[in-house]
Amino acid sequence: MGYIPQASLENLKKYSYKGLDKSLLSKYVLNPFWTWFVTLWPLSIAPNTITLTGLMIVIINFATMLYYDPVYLTEKGGAVGPPQWLFFTWAVGLFLYQSLDAIDGKQARRTGMAGPLGEMFDHGCDALNTTLECLLTSYALNLGRSWWTIAAQIATLANFYLTTWEEYHTGILYLGVFSGPVEGIIMIVIIYICTGLFGPSFWDQRILTIAKLEHDPRFKNIPNVGLNEALMVFAGFGLALNIMNSYHNVRQASKRSGKSPLQALLLLLPFVVSAAIQVLWLSHPEFNHSAIINSATFVPFVGAWGLQFAHQVGRMILAHVTSTPFPRWDWIWIWSVLGAVDANLPHILGCPPIIQTSHKNTTIFVWLTLVVSFVTYARFCYLVINDITNYLGIACFTVRKRDEKGVWRHKDVPNGKQS
Repeated sequence: MGYIPQASLENLKKYSYKGLDKSLLSKYVLNPFWTWFVTLWPLSIAPNTITLTGLMIVIINFATMLYYDPVYLTEKGGAVGPPQWLFFTWAVGLFLYQSLDAIDGKQARRTGMAGPLGEMFDHGCDALNTTLECLLTSYALNLGRSWWTIAAQIATLANFYLTTWEEYHTGILYLGVFSGPVEGIIMIVIIYICTGLFGPSFWDQRILTIAKLEHDPRFKNIPNVGLNEALMVFAGFGLALNIMNSYHNVRQASKRSGKSPLQALLLLLPFVVSAAIQVLWLSHPEFNHSAIINSATFVPFVGAWGLQFAHQVGRMILAHVTSTPFPRWDWIWIWSVLGAVDANLPHILGCPPIIQTSHKNTTIFVWLTLVVSFVTYARFCYLVINDITNYLGIACFTVRKRDEKGVWRHKDVPNGKQS
């Protein structure tokens, strides 16, 4: 008994990756570097190994944040501040992640391993990286535990969801002139470098104050926001632009296939619902005695949210490569719905919470949510990888070899079963 139905497995052989990158930075600067960089990797290294290596670098960056600032994960105060040189390692790590994420597809074509498994594995790692980098970037911008970080989480996850939703309906992975995987990552690298040079408090400076315009009457109606807040606003405009571009591409694809664009648009609701659940859980800390957004439970809460999102988009990508219906509901949300309803019982029924009756109980429940979310996503990854590798006769981290006839065969598959 496998995770993917037999009829859906048969669609894997029909899958073909299609991508369109309009980025000038990618075309003229980064892609020539990536084309050279991939030649440094032996053909014996599987593309998924390269992808996983990139994710592990980001996880190490995240671990160093917690190591050098344990208060961020253990006490209410938080943000005691790591050494500034650490932010340079984050910049290097993220740039390496981007480079490895870019060359895994090139390595797949070099080794004859391009296919649906690589698509699933690559997007799965990207989904995890999205939340980890959101927490690291918010930390570097001195936003810490705040609603600005929650807004950043929603914006980054929304961008990823939009791209996956767009690819499902168009069959093409579009990267625009300004995209998160290219320009967005380079911007974050620059943020890390600036934080390493000037410290996190640098981003708290007010824009008009820096420009010496705060007393100019011509700018009296313009909010004198911090640099970090201004970047968040900029990200909001970027999200709005991506929404319009993605909808335009999906609308055109729907018209060509004779389908209703409205039906595709409604499939954005699953993300809205999932994000609303998390916000509702956070929105009433005074009633559930948790103050999640101001406590050490903030990091595991956002981590659980990210894992649930990875499970959600993982099912979307699986639906894309197997040509199956778009997933509208994810059962893992039930756990967060329970937390949100329990926290809001004073509003709903006028009674105190049943589970989150104290800060200790809330902490236990949030950490339990993280564990359940991790196990659920890990199980999904294992079962899907197992089904795809068994059906196609390949391995996730082993490169196939050519036989005497020049046919690609996997060296670990019994009887040389072809993929």
